[in-house]
Amino acid sequence: MTTEIIKILKVFAPSTIAFFIGLTITPVLTYYLYKYRLWKRQAGKIAPDGRATPIFNQLHKEREVGTPRLGGIIIWISTTLTILGFWLSARFWPTPLLLKLNFLSRNQTWLPLFTLIFGAIVGLIDDILEIRGWKSAGGGSGLSFRKRLTLVTLLGLVGAWWFYYKLGLSAINIPFWGELTIGWLIIPFFVAVMIVLFSSSVIDGLDGLAGGVMAIIFGAYAGIAFFQNQIDLAAFSAVVAGSILAFLWFNIPPARFYMSETGILSLTTTLTILAFLTKSVVVLPLVALPLFATVASNIIQLGSKKFRHGKKIFLVAPLHHHFEARGWPPAKVVMRYWVIGVIAAVIGMIITLIGG
Repeated sequence: MTTEIIKILKVFAPSTIAFFIGLTITPVLTYYLYKYRLWKRQAGKIAPDGRATPIFNQLHKEREVGTPRLGGIIIWISTTLTILGFWLSARFWPTPLLLKLNFLSRNQTWLPLFTLIFGAIVGLIDDILEIRGWKSAGGGSGLSFRKRLTLVTLLGLVGAWWFYYKLGLSAINIPFWGELTIGWLIIPFFVAVMIVLFSSSVIDGLDGLAGGVMAIIFGAYAGIAFFQNQIDLAAFSAVVAGSILAFLWFNIPPARFYMSETGILSLTTTLTILAFLTKSVVVLPLVALPLFATVASNIIQLGSKKFRHGKKIFLVAPLHHHFEARGWPPAKVVMRYWVIGVIAAVIGMIITLIGG
């Protein structure tokens, strides 16, 4: 086989395998999710400012109870099994082909894989506490926002330290301009990006929304990494995308389960790593436009309520629930987010690849 064919096979074969692994393990997971009734005991949520969310709670009063959480397990389990499968195959049957297909490498995939698993574990703890009805200090259930933010910040500091001291990263690439050296400021900048993406986790609010958006974003980063000749990283991103598609197969309306924190937290934190490894963090708001629109709508809403004496810009935040509150069917909101997500991701890929 030629080198180019090997590269293509290295990206697409693991992604396809991850998809079918996800489809295979889902019936087993679904059985236990329903058998042990692993869903929220009470519908509704608390806003980031600690206030009630009556419009959201009215829209979702019958959706969150009776549908299991923890669906994100499919994503990180499928991804991990696929990576380990190719690594073990190359280790115990070191044929030339299997050695070339193994994409677990220290310089490209160790850090995103560690981040994926760490985020998944933190999210899993939060999900379990929420299912059990454990009350947080903020009045909601599960881990409080402050505790989750603290853990994500610590993870961001570890990642920033690795990039700055181990990989020597001290500059960000600005398309069509060049590298801007910021020195040690790369550390707080890295943490800030991870926190922003963590804040976008509320996009997991409609059937199929988070899964479709995330599959598009990770697919885009598979393409970016591939054309940058970071083939191991491209394979990793494609495997995550394949695993998300397996989850999405069962999450489209009516959802069999929700991704919940164990899925969305692992994906948003890992996305930060991919953006810095591909030197595309400046273009990240475009590649991941639906996520940043979600964060921006929350910030705008909170700012308006604080500085305009309780007046709101949106009927309910984040933005996708605003459209829902205006009467859009949830499926219409989801599919239009998918369309916008694809267009934005493609434009972001083009800018990243031709902008240098």
